[in-house]
Amino acid sequence: MFKTPEQFAAANKATVDSLLSLANTALASAERIAALNLNTTRSVIEDSVTNARAIAAAKDPQEAASIAASQVQPNVEKAVAYSRSVFEITAQTQEELSKMVESQFGEFQKTVSSLLDTAANSAPAGSEVAVAAVKSAIAAANSAFDNMNKAAKQVAEIAEANVAAATNAAVKATGAAATAATTKKK
Repeated sequence: MFKTPEQFAAANKATVDSLLSLANTALASAERIAALNLNTTRSVIEDSVTNARAIAAAKDPQEAASIAASQVQPNVEKAVAYSRSVFEITAQTQEELSKMVESQFGEFQKTVSSLLDTAANSAPAGSEVAVAAVKSAIAAANSAFDNMNKAAKQVAEIAEANVAAATNAAVKATGAAATAATTKKK
């Protein structure tokens, strides 16, 4: 497979570099989610203290209920924003990892093709049929990989559109319910 130790070393280095790149991408994603979680937690605590103080300062139970009700919509919007951020980080990471896998698959295809050409040139007479069969199988595998990749991208796009529609509907429904509750109290 490898004609020289240098080729073997280069292949090993490429593999290690690929694995390191995958690990760095995964760690960067985890770091972004951890930062988002810390910031969200900090914000929730600050908002909770502010809201508790406002409710405690209310002059009567009706005012306290009104203050609590006024916080429903902003809290839902913050929850939706958090969910969108997590989804975006996850989608970006998936896209980066997919690009890396596609690139590695492309390199693998080139290597296998080169090896097949080398084998075909040094193969005994009459083995052209076997080499052609292997090349055909590789072409079919490449086609299947491409189709699978396209389908995965379509599923991701549909999922993203569905998440956006669902979160927008949740925000609107909560806003309408809050408005109706406020109107009913008056």
